Amino acid sequence: MYSSFMRLPILLALTSLATSCTANPPVKAPIPENGVVQARIGQTVYIDGPHLTPLAVIEDSRCPTGVQCVWAGQVKVRVKIDLGPGSQLRELVLGDPQQIADGSIELVEVTPAMHAKAAIPPGDYRFGFRFMGGL
Repeated sequence: MYSSFMRLPILLALTSLATSCTANPPVKAPIPENGVVQARIGQTVYIDGPHLTPLAVIEDSRCPTGVQCVWAGQVKVRVKIDLGPGSQLRELVLGDPQQIADGSIELVEVTPAMHAKAAIPPGDYRFGFRFMGGL
């Protein structure tokens, strides 16, 4: 059985260890000049205000390259947006900005291009997002 006297050195050592370790704040990559930040599914990125994580492609009905279509189609992506004290799930449509906090967030590009012969594996998608606003 340990006495209080024997516990004191252990507590002092743990206190010293805890105070010598400082948490490093997350590093935020610089925003490119055009303001478009690239992300893949499951990757969290900082977009000049919010943190955004693409979760899934809900719809990709873009017209395949080399095919003439009546309708250009659309891409819809489910994302998680972390801003301030909470997070929210949203569905972003390519080219359709959505109001968030004191600005708007927009899915501005999706790669690779759609092909007529094969579906795009989820891991191959890259999304370009832009946050406009903020004071």
